Formats: sequence, C-alpha cells, structure tokens
Amino acid sequence: MDKQPTRIQVDLGEKEAEGIYSNLAFITHSPSEFILDFARLMPGLPKSRVFARIVMTPQNAKALHRTLGANLERFENTHGEIRLPGTEPGNIGFQTGE
Repeated sequence: MDKQPTRIQVDLGEKEAEGIYSNLAFITHSPSEFILDFARLMPGLPKSRVFARIVMTPQNAKALHRTLGANLERFENTHGEIRLPGTEPGNIGFQTGE
C-alpha cells in the first residue's frame, strides 16, 4: 500500500513575512543542539545586535545544511556562480569560525 505524503500547512504571520536582514551569523553547538544567531553589522559601527536566534537539533541542522546546499546549487545553475568577496580589510560577512 502506497502511503501518501503528509501535507503540512504553515502559516506565515505579517511580521515574519517582512523578514529580517542579516549579514553576520554566529553558530554554536552542544551535543544536543545548534544555535544560529543572525545579526546585522553596519559599516562604520563597531557594535552589532542579534535580531534572530534559531535553535535546532543536530539532525535538523544537517538537514538544513543539505537543503541549503541543494538550493544554492540550483540558484547558481540558473543565475551563475555566487562569488564571495575576498578577505580584504573591512570585509564583513558570513565566515567559518576556523
């Protein structure tokens, strides 16, 4: 017997639909969760503020990683390669914590 996929209805509130701009992210983790903090850093200002925090399980973080990667690949296939800026002084953006 074929099982039909469950359809999930998701409501998007007016405030959430506006979205939150972020050009800086901090990712930390424990054995049981990943914490993603999204912030904005404005040019010339030395201080930033976290505007959104997402807490998820390691399994959901890995699923997000795979899904985001697949979407980036589709985007680049349609629109061309996304070029990342170099590491010149003053460059601010998403980077690994290495």
